[in-house]
Amino acid sequence: MEKSATKVIVFCRVSSREQEETGYSLDAQEKLLTEYAEKNEYAVGKIFKISESASGKQIRKMFNEMLQYATAHKIPIILCEKIDRLTRNIKDAAIVNDWITENEERQIHFVKENFVLSKNTRAHENLVWDMKVAIARFYTNNLSEEIRKGQKEKLTQGWMPMRAKLGYKSIGEKGHKTHVLDEAVAPLVRQMFELYSTGNYSIKAVAETVRKAGLKSDRGETMSKSQTHMMLSDSYYAGQIVWRGQIYEGKHEPLISKELFVAVQQRLNKRFKNPQYQKHLPIFKGKIECDECGGIIAWGIAKGHWYGYCNHHKPCSQKGCTRQEIVEDQVIPTLIAVAPKTKRALQWLEGALKESHKGEVAFNTARRDELARTIKTADQRIESAYRDKLDNKMPGELCIKIINESTAEKKDAIEALEKLTDARQAYYEAGYAIHELATHAEAIYRSPKAVTEEQRLLLSYAFSNLTLNTSKITPNYTLGFQFLQEWMPMVNKIFKPAENVAMASSFEPSEEEKASLYRVPDLNWCYMDENHAS
Repeated sequence: MEKSATKVIVFCRVSSREQEETGYSLDAQEKLLTEYAEKNEYAVGKIFKISESASGKQIRKMFNEMLQYATAHKIPIILCEKIDRLTRNIKDAAIVNDWITENEERQIHFVKENFVLSKNTRAHENLVWDMKVAIARFYTNNLSEEIRKGQKEKLTQGWMPMRAKLGYKSIGEKGHKTHVLDEAVAPLVRQMFELYSTGNYSIKAVAETVRKAGLKSDRGETMSKSQTHMMLSDSYYAGQIVWRGQIYEGKHEPLISKELFVAVQQRLNKRFKNPQYQKHLPIFKGKIECDECGGIIAWGIAKGHWYGYCNHHKPCSQKGCTRQEIVEDQVIPTLIAVAPKTKRALQWLEGALKESHKGEVAFNTARRDELARTIKTADQRIESAYRDKLDNKMPGELCIKIINESTAEKKDAIEALEKLTDARQAYYEAGYAIHELATHAEAIYRSPKAVTEEQRLLLSYAFSNLTLNTSKITPNYTLGFQFLQEWMPMVNKIFKPAENVAMASSFEPSEEEKASLYRVPDLNWCYMDENHAS
C-alpha cells in the first residue's frame, strides 16, 4: 500500500508595499514554497497569507490560527521563505519553540535560507535561529523608529503622515505626497457639516441625506452613523492635524471654516437637544422647553394633528397637550412684529447699512496692509530658518520651532485677510438679509410648498428657543431678531404705510426723521455677530 504524502502548511507574508514591488510578493512566495513542497513530495494542506496592509493584531491572530490549525489537523511541517517572514519578536519565537518541542515530527523549513528548525536541531543551528530572530527584531524596531521619525518630520512640515481622508486626495511622488481637496467629494463632505450645524438634522439624517447624494466611505461603502459622527468630530477638515494627542497646524486647504467646525462641535456636545431622525418629524420637535421644569416638550400625533406635552422628567405641574396650530398662531405674529412694514423701509435700510459703514473702509485698508506685512515677515523667517538648518548655523529643534511658529502666524494672517476681504460685502448681505427674512417669514412658513426642514430652519434663525406654559408660548429671539425687536418699531413708526398710492409721497419721512435713525447707538453690530454665529 502506497504511503500518503506528508501534509504541510505554506506561510507567506510581506510587511511593506516595497517588498511586494521588489520580488517578495505573496504570489512569488507562494510559488517558491509550493514548488519546494512538490520537489520534496509534500502535500499542501493549507496556505496562510498576510499582506502589508494587516495590522499587528491581525498578524498575531493569523500566526496563532496557523499553529492551531497545524496542531488540530496534525500537520507537522510549516514552509516559510525566511525567518523574518515568520517571526520578528522574542515572544513569537518562544511560541514557535514551544510548538516545535512538543513533537519530534514537527519542523519549520525556511526555504531560502536552507534551514530546518526542529526539536533535534543542533546547538550551533539553534544559535543561528536565535541570532536571526534577534536581527529580525532589530529590523522591526529600527523600521518603527524610522517611520516615527518620518511621521514627525512630515507633521512639522504641516502634512498628515497617512492616506488622505474622505474629501481629499493624495498627489505627488512617493515620500513627498501631499493632500488636496477632492472636488468630486469635498462638496458632499462640506454639506454634512452644514446640515448638522442647522440643528434640523440628526447624525443619522445627515448620513442618509449624503448617502442619497452619492457619498460613500473611503472604502466605497455606505456612510454609517458612526463614520458620520467621526467625520463631524474631526478637526482635520477645519485645518488642524491631531496626531498622538498633539495638535499641528496643517498646510492642507481646510474644507470648512473654523467657525462652522466649532458650531458643529457645540451641537455634538448637546445631542439631547438634537432632533431625532424619524419618518414624520414635527416642526417644533426639540425647539420648545417647558417653562416650569426646563424639559424639552415632546410631540405626538393623534387624528392627523401634532400635540406637544411635557414629559415631566423633573417635578412639574403642567398638564394637558397643546396643538401645533395653537403654537403656530402665537409664533407667527412674533415674526411679523419684528419685520419692516413697508417696502420703502426695506429699501432705506439697505442704503442705511452702507452709509453707516463708511468709516470701516479706511480701517480695512490699514488692516489689510498690516496683515500683508505680517505674511511677508513670516515668509522671511521661515526661509531664514530653513537656510540656517541646512547650513547647521542654528540647532535643528530651534529652527523647527521658529518655522512652526512663523507658519502658524502666517496662516492666521491669511485667514484674517480672507475674512477682511469678504467682511464688508458679508456685512451688507447679512444686515439686509435679516430684515428681508423677517419681512417674508410668514410667507415662507405658510407656503404650501414649504417642507418641514425649511420651516425648522426659519425657526432656528429667528428663535434661540421657545418656552411653553399652559398653552402660552414665550419666544426668545436670536441675537439678530432680538435687535430687530428693539429697532424695527422705530423704523416702522417713521416709515408709515400709505393709505393709498396717491398719498404715498406724503408718508415719506423727512430727512430729520431719517437722521434720527442714524443716531441709534451701535446700529449694526448684531449683523456681523449673527453672521459669524451662524
